[in-house]
Amino acid sequence: MGYIDEHKDRRGVEPICKVLQVAPTTYYAAKMRPPSARPLRDADTTAVIKKVHAENYGVY
Repeated sequence: MGYIDEHKDRRGVEPICKVLQVAPTTYYAAKMRPPSARPLRDADTTAVIKKVHAENYGVY
């Protein structure tokens, strides 16, 4: 999806999907779907790691 998002303004979604052999409806359905639990959990974990790193003066 990232590739299509980056290039859709210049090329359009449908031509990119055709080359990638992906149905445009699949792309649009994926865009409408809410994020799964994993990316949400990863974002929370990343925030905690950044906080702990900053509190430790930015050292490992």
